[in-house]
Order: sequence, then C-alpha cells, then structure tokens
Amino acid sequence: MAGAVVAAIRIQREDFDVAAEIAGLTKGRADIGAVVTFSGLCRDEQGALSALELEHYPGMAEAEIGRIAAEAVERWPLQGLTVIHRHGKIAPGQNIVLVVAASSHRQAAFEAANFLMDYLKSRAPFWKKEHRADGSEGGWVEAKEADDQAADRWKKQGE
Repeated sequence: MAGAVVAAIRIQREDFDVAAEIAGLTKGRADIGAVVTFSGLCRDEQGALSALELEHYPGMAEAEIGRIAAEAVERWPLQGLTVIHRHGKIAPGQNIVLVVAASSHRQAAFEAANFLMDYLKSRAPFWKKEHRADGSEGGWVEAKEADDQAADRWKKQGE
C-alpha cells in the first residue's frame, strides 16, 4: 500500500554492512519477493586518489533524501526502503552509499532503486573533495551533466 512505508534514512560517518541492512529490512517479511540493492564505492581513480572527502549540511541532506525517498514510495509499491549515505574521508574501495529497495515484485524494486540513485547523484546536497595519493589536495568534484540527464528521465509529465 503506497504511503505506508517509511524509508529508513541515515547519514553517517561509520561504514555499513550491506548484508546486515538487507537482513534488517526483510526479517519476518513474507510479503517481500524482491530486494534490489545498490552500493556505491569510492573509486581508486587509477591510483591517483587516497581519499574522497564528502561534506553535507546536517538536516538539509536528510530532508532532501527523505523527500526523494517519499516520492519513490509514492511511485512504486514498496514494502521497505533503506538509504544510507556516508560523509567524511572515505578511502578507495570503501562504501559511500547504499540503497535497498524491497517490493513484492522485482520491477518496482529495480525502478525505485534506480530512481533514488539518479536523484542522489544529482540532487542530494553533498560535496566531494579529492585527496591525492601524492599528498596534494585535489579539487572539489564538479557535478556531471550526465547525472542531471539521468535524473531528468524520471520527471512526471508537466513538471
């Protein structure tokens, strides 16, 4: 039933356990037939990166992710939704973001997870700064036009 699901949203410095998050969302839920996860990791950038530092405005980031998650729950018949985004310095290979979408059927779970990631990449208020392996400080990572275009495909008619 649309609107009955309340998304679990966390912005945290600490790492997360993907399997534990899936288990927590699905435990005792016979109505869930599909779970789709996306876990985003910090890329190595061909050995040039020692860390990616993510900053956010506390409160503002949670509110925006909550708005995006509420729209996903409205659009698709989900039984559960978890969104976790980390902040702070994150080394290559470490987790940055997790989206877990649970539904009775796979299509809704796939689409909701895809929608959330497209909007998180383009609209969530996070700023990324590169720290180089050679000790130099890299710049702030610019938003990519491709991320905006990916999010635009989800706009409803008339928006």
